[in-house]
Amino acid sequence: MSTRYFIQRISLSVSALMCALTVFAATYNGRVVDEKGQAVAYATVYPEQQPEEGTATNTDGRFTFQTELPRQSMVIISFIGYEKLTLTLAELEALTTQRKPLVLKEQPIALQEMVVAAKPSKQRNKNKQMAALLHAVYVKMQQEFSDENTRYQVVSDVKMNSEGSVWGMEQMIADIIVLPEKGAEGRDSVQFSGRYCKRFFPAGKRAQADSILAGQTIDRLAGEHQQMAHRAINAVDSGVVVHRALFAMGNMLYDFEQAMNDIRHWTVSNESEGETVLTHTEKITKYLGLFQLTFQRHYIVDSHTYAVLRFSEHAEVKVTIPFGYKLNADQLELLNLVNMDDERIQKFRLRKLRGTTDLNTIYQRQDGHVYILEKNMYSNSRLIGTKDTEIPIIIKATQRVTGLQTKDVTPMTPSQITRRVKREIVEIY
Repeated sequence: MSTRYFIQRISLSVSALMCALTVFAATYNGRVVDEKGQAVAYATVYPEQQPEEGTATNTDGRFTFQTELPRQSMVIISFIGYEKLTLTLAELEALTTQRKPLVLKEQPIALQEMVVAAKPSKQRNKNKQMAALLHAVYVKMQQEFSDENTRYQVVSDVKMNSEGSVWGMEQMIADIIVLPEKGAEGRDSVQFSGRYCKRFFPAGKRAQADSILAGQTIDRLAGEHQQMAHRAINAVDSGVVVHRALFAMGNMLYDFEQAMNDIRHWTVSNESEGETVLTHTEKITKYLGLFQLTFQRHYIVDSHTYAVLRFSEHAEVKVTIPFGYKLNADQLELLNLVNMDDERIQKFRLRKLRGTTDLNTIYQRQDGHVYILEKNMYSNSRLIGTKDTEIPIIIKATQRVTGLQTKDVTPMTPSQITRRVKREIVEIY
């Protein structure tokens, strides 16, 4: 056998082996609807192991994505205000073959209605009994909430719309490290590092999205103020700040500790089905009433063990600016996303801000400790300008934990926190 023939045989064998080992990406598709059969637009669909391969549904609820993961890998389908749906790639393929849609069940974002409808127990509102109840819950929280560094991997979605017009949705895959009591005044410190970002926009919004959200502002700063531009480029992405702020909201143990000694602002309700709702109400008024903020924090606890099951916040803000506030160039540019014409944009002067925000936190238990499983937020705001020009802005957001590390977690370095996050812009048709 000649040397040349032998080399050819070896090459063919290696090529055959490589082909046999090659894993080809499979395509999966489907349609997401609610319990009434209505399409759910901008629902996210992603493999749990590799969220960056995921996508979002279009206006008809349809989606398609590719992955090389095994068919038994888990897929998560989620949308703000609905329970997440988890199934395998094989199950997803079977439903698609049968032309069956994926149905999401409603999950209310806030518990506000339930709490308002309940009547406080007069018996429990007695000072001594209220103080004893708060103390028991606090002791249980100290026992169950971990005092060790914790790393979360999350998939975070933020969707924005105004007057029925969707601006778009940003999905951030990120690592979050919680450092207990390392923040100001004993608060937990939250470190955030984005891994990957996808921005989903209606096709008609693509040009605006590219200019407003993809860095044009930083480019303009570069020509005007070099030093400021350098800081902006090396700072945490603006999108990252939104997602990080959502996770940091509801610093529960700290807030509870600060408020538990003033029992005048506490009520108890919903003493049924083994759950008790403790509500703390705080009102802040400044500048002769021009600024008003009301906070209600609801701690849903087990009536027997006093363990916290869920946590909900409701906030209302009213701001009045007597002579109005002229928005700067960047703020005016953002108004393009709500389809304001140039003349209205230039004349807009902010006179009033009205808004409500609801936040839900759901917990999981592991090794005797309590950790975050999911956060949901719904914010409804109105910017009111001169001549009663009104801009409604609705933001829906959710963060779901896909990975949890509780051992040997070290704080992030400054370079990890400030690195630029890779972005991909996806048009939704």
